[in-house]
Amino acid sequence: MTRSKDQRTITVGVLALQGAFQEHLQLLQHAASILKSSATGDNTTWHFFEVRTAEELSRCDALIIPGGESTTMSLVAARSNLLDPLRDFVKVHRKPTWGTCAGLILLAESANRIKKGGQDLIGGLDVRVNRNHFGRQVESFETKLDLPFLHSPDYKHGDPGRLPFDAVFIRAPVVERLLLTRPGEQVEEAAKEGTVIAPSRGPDNEELGKVEVMATLPGRHAALSDKVAADQLDREAGDIIAVRQGNAFGTSFHPELTGDSRIHVWWLEQVKAALENR
Repeated sequence: MTRSKDQRTITVGVLALQGAFQEHLQLLQHAASILKSSATGDNTTWHFFEVRTAEELSRCDALIIPGGESTTMSLVAARSNLLDPLRDFVKVHRKPTWGTCAGLILLAESANRIKKGGQDLIGGLDVRVNRNHFGRQVESFETKLDLPFLHSPDYKHGDPGRLPFDAVFIRAPVVERLLLTRPGEQVEEAAKEGTVIAPSRGPDNEELGKVEVMATLPGRHAALSDKVAADQLDREAGDIIAVRQGNAFGTSFHPELTGDSRIHVWWLEQVKAALENR
């Protein structure tokens, strides 16, 4: 982030290895225009661009990891020597990062229903995600969500009318369990069959905040396939579809596919506040 007395420039990258990165870029532009035209006097200059290399990532103040195929993104990132820079970005430098659908999987410290060696994770969120929780592509769906963080009194562009958000779920993951917040690896998770964990990053003495549940989807357990074992689900947690922990934010659904920029506006405000507090 660059600063002057009257204006600042914030650079936000969208990981463009695969998936819906163009859709995110379009909504970011729309969100920035809303911030600029608001009565709050926002004087930020926003710069958005596609990220495919470590050098491009190094220029970012914040990052979005889009929806798509998490396994493909992970493989391409590994072949591009981008996995470790991404882990450093999220877990060492603690820069604001938002993952949608596949991006949420990559940001999780633990993910199940994965063949051994079939998925590398970035980490940053102390959660276990259940990949493809809602089933196959044909079982994708749209639903209206009440997202409390969009109505918060401290959100300058909040929606006092509490209009629902039309969310798109495509082979979507769910946050199956909130894990114990700790530095290092989630070693207990590694012992579970079909589960992979993210490698350790960051200083061992770092104070990590707890995972905050930002949104849930009630009443979806009944719609699960019988093939999903009951013991895979944390009944107390329910269907958690949005979480935040420190600099990392993740959503199970695809806001980028809706044309509704409210979450992008909210997230840009979170990015700006985080950078101002550094």
